[in-house]
Amino acid sequence: MQADDLDAFETFFARHRGLIQRTAFALTGDSQAAEEVLQDTFIRAYRHRATLRTDVSPVPWLYRVALNLCYSRLARRRLTMEPISDATSELRDQGLEPLELVEREELRRSIRRGVAELPEKHQLVIVLYYLQGLSLQETAETLGIRLGTAKSRIHYALHALRDHLGAERPQHLLPREVETAPERGAPR
Repeated sequence: MQADDLDAFETFFARHRGLIQRTAFALTGDSQAAEEVLQDTFIRAYRHRATLRTDVSPVPWLYRVALNLCYSRLARRRLTMEPISDATSELRDQGLEPLELVEREELRRSIRRGVAELPEKHQLVIVLYYLQGLSLQETAETLGIRLGTAKSRIHYALHALRDHLGAERPQHLLPREVETAPERGAPR
């Protein structure tokens, strides 16, 4: 690839395109924007092919480029972010009852809203660790932070998501103890 072999670059693109496109889509919530970020990321990779290190994986570098492009695009357009999008919809269990499917879809939407409300630094660790399946170490390396910082950000992000889900949880999804709370004025 560094010697201008287009076949090698096509192989490089095919190997890494899915990771970058899913990340861009998760952060922008827009398939067209994700496609543009994907193209721009690999245009930069092609332009910098001579300086890419061959002794380490290019994935952290590609992620950093894609993340920067996503946030630049979002800042320019002032779009609302909708992370953790329908990329998870392909995981649906077709054996579920209609009510269960509706409840799961409500939960997915609530999670998307919760992640969208997180600070950027927490969104990034959630997308990379949970959506992309990177290890904690890979997440930290991709973001250029310490492992302990990545763990801390995941902890605080999950805590905020739990609070969000608790506040948004529809009445029919609450545990029975909450549904059958004592009437007003009754002894507790």
